[in-house]
Amino acid sequence: MKSYRELTIEDILNEKKSYTKLSLETIEQVDKSINAFITVNKDVEDLPGKFSGIPIAIKDNIVTKGLKTTCASKLLENYVPPYDATVVKKIKEAGFSIVGKTNLDEFAMGTGTEYSAFFTTKNPWDLTRVAGGSSGGSAAAVASGQVVAALGSDTGGSIRQPAAFCGVIGFKPTYGLVSRYGLVAFASSLDQIGPITKTTKDAATLMEIISGYDPFDATTVDKKIDFSKYLDESFSGAKVAFPKEIFGEGIEEGVAKQFEEFIKFLETKGIKVTKVEFPEIKYSVATYYIIAPAEVSSNLSRFDGIRYGKRVEKGGLLETYLETRKENLGKEVIRRIMIGTFTLSAAYYDAYFEKAQKVRRKITKRLEELLDEYDFLITPTSPITAFKIGEIKDPLVYYLMDIFTIPANLAGIPAISIPFGFVNNLPVGMQIMGKRFDDAKVLGIASYIEKDVPVVLPFKEEKK
Repeated sequence: MKSYRELTIEDILNEKKSYTKLSLETIEQVDKSINAFITVNKDVEDLPGKFSGIPIAIKDNIVTKGLKTTCASKLLENYVPPYDATVVKKIKEAGFSIVGKTNLDEFAMGTGTEYSAFFTTKNPWDLTRVAGGSSGGSAAAVASGQVVAALGSDTGGSIRQPAAFCGVIGFKPTYGLVSRYGLVAFASSLDQIGPITKTTKDAATLMEIISGYDPFDATTVDKKIDFSKYLDESFSGAKVAFPKEIFGEGIEEGVAKQFEEFIKFLETKGIKVTKVEFPEIKYSVATYYIIAPAEVSSNLSRFDGIRYGKRVEKGGLLETYLETRKENLGKEVIRRIMIGTFTLSAAYYDAYFEKAQKVRRKITKRLEELLDEYDFLITPTSPITAFKIGEIKDPLVYYLMDIFTIPANLAGIPAISIPFGFVNNLPVGMQIMGKRFDDAKVLGIASYIEKDVPVVLPFKEEKK
């Protein structure tokens, strides 16, 4: 019999038993060492619905009515939204119990939760290391068994990278399949909400619930997808490609070797793997870090200390605005606002932002060409395993960690990170990308792999 910390959505559905109280007790016991949660919803009650009594966590940049949404920023430290995000509304209607809001890098800008204004989330596999970011709290909460599943947001890899670091499943859907209404915007053309779970089937289950057209989000599409359609299918005979550029500068030797093992494993499963050229991938980080900060500088202008959160009183309105942001925003957020404001300025718009948009189209075109010829594209999720807390000081080193995950956001295609083995006792994630709206197939091949490589969680409990 499984302990609570090993249970999946599917397990609890079969048991027809509430685990809300046990989840809160586990959070109280376990989160002292993990720091996955910013807010714990101790007053949560079981709701009616198919998934009643199943505990779930929500990343703290997705608004929840009556429950603090801080974006891990001092600016919104005590902000309580008056409405639910569309995904939260759907989760509640399905019966899930939202037991808390999880930690992240401030306003989702980072790759380790070290940029949270409150505290750093620790990796359940090694408490001296980061859980990843920006959805580090969500990934750590699932991996440590505090909740059965969680929602995160992914702008350049923020679901997949922490899932890889923590050894769980992280899925970024096709852009437009999940409403962003109520997600505090980072980069609107890149952001997407998705699930972090212990199994691919649970990820598909959550996608069935949270996806769909939303009149409150003009970027959503009215497209019906059966996310569970291929979960029990064989993918023997599938054609998969990987970019030869993966083995360039920056990838850890252990991760590179593990990726080679992944290729061999796929071949034993009857999948044909081909090496291809994707030279455009080297431009993805630079392209992303022009486009994303530009959108940040626009989206975060609403956080002026007058309409939301803390306000620092000064003489004039402009002085209040500038002082509020200086006092309450972290260095990384300010850095990205400054970069974005610079690249959008009249003198540099053509040289930077417009050029980045052209490169984005080239990267997207190349991905589409590859996915027309092959069923899937694979890479390691991250070029490195989880790094030690405080170890990395250079922002550029941080940015380069996203080289494999960013292309899927630039192109708006689905991508999943699945655990595949360990390097020095730390989990390694492998990424699978598919064509736009081929989300069900991406989940399907992940499930096909998972049957032989199940998720391993970082704890051992005596069976009762």
